[in-house]
Amino acid sequence: MPKKTPDLFLTITAFFLYIVGGVGTFGGIALVLLMGGQDLFGWGDAKPIGYLLVCTGLCLSVMGVLFLRLVRNRTNNLLCQSLKPK
Repeated sequence: MPKKTPDLFLTITAFFLYIVGGVGTFGGIALVLLMGGQDLFGWGDAKPIGYLLVCTGLCLSVMGVLFLRLVRNRTNNLLCQSLKPK
């Protein structure tokens, strides 16, 4: 019975991290530029929350890109191993 590798799940997870990071980054930029010093749903000033979203979004995007590279290298190694003659 062949081994099942969770490559599809890992790829979807990496894309999810990348997309959520991008949305968070641009949402944070919008909060900083558009909301300025206004109150945000009683949570406080919008500017610090926007900066938090920008930093968190950038970290998630970088993590998604690194995760995608990891999955790609892993998949390439598995393909090369399966193509080698025995």
